[in-house]
Amino acid sequence: MILQHYYNISDEQTEYQIIDRLSFRIFLGLTSGDKIPDARTIWLFKNKMIEKNVEEQLFEQFRNALNNKGLYINEGKIIDATFAD
Repeated sequence: MILQHYYNISDEQTEYQIIDRLSFRIFLGLTSGDKIPDARTIWLFKNKMIEKNVEEQLFEQFRNALNNKGLYINEGKIIDATFAD
């Protein structure tokens, strides 16, 4: 869920990126012999986390872990600014 949030990727793309990127596997604690979750498994897991209302707790723990290491995330949106007369 964290990877999907910060990379803005779908369940299918998450599966592909876990297979393709060593950095994703390391982040998830997967080793080369571990089975990679497929898109359906990712979807089911994500929905269970949302149903149990723990999604925000997950992100809060992630932000706290980063903050404890001196890393801070500033989130925002880029808005197209157009000058009008």
